[in-house]
Amino acid sequence: MCRLVAESAREGDTQVIKDARRMTGEPEDSEYLPTDPREFANRIFHTCYMGTENSSQETRVRAKELAEVIGSYHTDLNMDTVVQAVHALFSLVTGKAPRFRLHGGTDAENLALQNIQARLRMVLAYLFAQLLPWVRGKTTPALLVLGSANVDESLRGYLTKYDCSSADINPIGAISKTDLKRFIAYAQKEFDMPILEKFLTATPTAKLEPITKDYVQADEIEMGMTYDELSIFGRLRKIERCGPFSMFSKLVHEWGEILRPSQVAEKVKRFFFYYSINRHKLTTLTPSYHAESYSPEDNRFDLRPFLYNASWSWQFKRIDQAAEALNNLNNVE
Repeated sequence: MCRLVAESAREGDTQVIKDARRMTGEPEDSEYLPTDPREFANRIFHTCYMGTENSSQETRVRAKELAEVIGSYHTDLNMDTVVQAVHALFSLVTGKAPRFRLHGGTDAENLALQNIQARLRMVLAYLFAQLLPWVRGKTTPALLVLGSANVDESLRGYLTKYDCSSADINPIGAISKTDLKRFIAYAQKEFDMPILEKFLTATPTAKLEPITKDYVQADEIEMGMTYDELSIFGRLRKIERCGPFSMFSKLVHEWGEILRPSQVAEKVKRFFFYYSINRHKLTTLTPSYHAESYSPEDNRFDLRPFLYNASWSWQFKRIDQAAEALNNLNNVE
């Protein structure tokens, strides 16, 4: 998007230049021109790596390197003290200290400890979005928080409700992981960003459980299905409106050469089980840009846009004209 702004600015688009100056907090008499996309991104786009003791150094470095390529104002932090404070509060109140599964804890303890980290990231994201402009001495208002959960994670329910996926707008909320990887591969070449290759080859992981020599949390293993499979499930469920049996009937023919019917049945049943128990999460999804018809955000039956120009220039003008006409009519009478 910053590249599009820079291109328009170089072509002398006065409206784009005016909007860019307003967004960056420049005074009305400023001569600032957003012709450098990286410089412009640094003014309006903030990124933050919110790591814990369960995060890997590789992921932290990738985030920093990508921020440098994009030009975003990047913050790198450890939130262990915040997480530990919540743990301490719970232990103080209950007298119990939950443990991760790797340390002998139950599944309930393990999930709760992961969710604490995920939800605290949402709180911190909004805190930093509100105050980073102030920290930088900017006069711009609080910024929009961007979400990052894709269609497949939402459809499977592989996210914590009100966690770091909760935001103001989710740019990739209506895109499957499969299509998203295709776009990243395109952007890698189109925008000359070699760093994106690391994101294409990295193992997807939530980084919410302790990392050991023998264990690293992996999304696809934990979900019990691959992102490619989820992408297919999503299209069948949303576009073709398949239930469990009709989905199985279709897939048993499509996957018949590589999977036995019993294996297909197991995958379909696993998907619909998790889809069913996590369906409530889809009612709280962050609004997203709808790029595809397979989006699971079907709780919004009002399909009108959720992004509007707040000035409503034509409509408000018509209201004023009608009000003035009625006032004149009443004065004549």
